[in-house]
Amino acid sequence: MEFTKEQKLYAEIVQKAWEDAEFKKELVANPVAAIEKFTGKKLNLPAGKTFVVRDQTDESAVYINIPAAPKKSVDAELNDAQLEAVAGGIIGPGGCILLPPGPWNPTPTFPKDIVLY
Repeated sequence: MEFTKEQKLYAEIVQKAWEDAEFKKELVANPVAAIEKFTGKKLNLPAGKTFVVRDQTDESAVYINIPAAPKKSVDAELNDAQLEAVAGGIIGPGGCILLPPGPWNPTPTFPKDIVLY
């Protein structure tokens, strides 16, 4: 698994906070300034967003992060004609879907590094 630039930067910031108490103190008090100082680059947050850092290194406490609630989505249901249009194949005896052989119907395989349980 390859990490993104953001994930690598996050790991570096956390590591620095673990190793440097002064940096951790600054990071909690003023995260944008601390990160800009650490990276040497300007941090551009989207309009209306703030950066919050909480010190959760106290091992005698249990921390729970409550993320934003998911946005409501429309719960749409397909009618029979729409389902037929996207299903493909032919319904055979016993309700089995029959697909003709060919390059458009390959045998599904999984990459060797994926383990299914």
